[in-house]
Amino acid sequence: MTTWSVIGAGVAGLAVATELIARGAEVRVFDPHGAPGPHGCSWWAGGMLAPWCEYENAEEPVLRLGQRAADWWARHTCVERKGTLVVANPRDLPDLKRFSRRTQAHTWLSADEIARTEPDLSGFPQALFFAEEAHLDPRQALACLAQGLRDAGVAILPERASEGLSNVIDCRGLAARDHLTDLRGVKGEMLVIRCPDVTLTRPVRLLHPRMPLYIVPRGGGVYMLGATMIESEDRGRITARSMLELLSAAYALNPAFGEAEILEIGVDLRPAFPDNLPRVRRRGGTIYANGLYRHGYLLAPAVAQAVADLALENKRTELVDEDHP
Repeated sequence: MTTWSVIGAGVAGLAVATELIARGAEVRVFDPHGAPGPHGCSWWAGGMLAPWCEYENAEEPVLRLGQRAADWWARHTCVERKGTLVVANPRDLPDLKRFSRRTQAHTWLSADEIARTEPDLSGFPQALFFAEEAHLDPRQALACLAQGLRDAGVAILPERASEGLSNVIDCRGLAARDHLTDLRGVKGEMLVIRCPDVTLTRPVRLLHPRMPLYIVPRGGGVYMLGATMIESEDRGRITARSMLELLSAAYALNPAFGEAEILEIGVDLRPAFPDNLPRVRRRGGTIYANGLYRHGYLLAPAVAQAVADLALENKRTELVDEDHP
């Protein structure tokens, strides 16, 4: 039996390895850092499985392929299927109406319905509710995938042990630019905050002219707050402007967030191709799976399935881009 060597233990690599194992393949995983952690952008993700919301400014495959994600993840980790709430301040209601026109599968909520859905949101006259969307805790999801691989006898080995191997699946993210020259990094900044005085049970997106915000509950009064989208490859710091905008937007959701404790600040680069869609490419004995952009957890299952189709059945699906030089 062919042994496949997956390089990279972020969400793409772990999802690919998990899909291959589920189809009966023999797999090894290599990563210089070993277990998943804060060294990669998968650690800092929001974990929203929100294909309809993302479709507002994404291509059609994000909507169609992303609808499979919640079921795939539910087989491997805990998924919260509570939908997404999208709100806007009264002065920004035209943005909410525009968002509605560019998306699907939502219902309008009145102020009273917002209060019944999320009692700690107030002051918003209308909202869009995407009932079919879901979310997960990315760190828990990574840990569950890694544990599932260990249970199947797959260890995460140092990357240097991968030298000279054949049948390689490269899932290194931005580090793969040594072979994928059209890959770029898109900077994202986020915060993890604790605010026991606010209870939100589902992701909430606040439309804002300068910086649309999302906030995702992690439980116990802890929230992930993000995230910027900056065409920059400076991964070393969060800017004062970004920090101010993120916290101001959270305060607009509920003034109690003004007393929140900042637990973590995360800055990293999302790997993206020019059209911001993922690609699976085969060159010689190596398959490259990359370009998840801001849709890591949403599209990782589709990428993993495309890789497994190509590797095990030589089946070329729409994400396979073998004609690219």
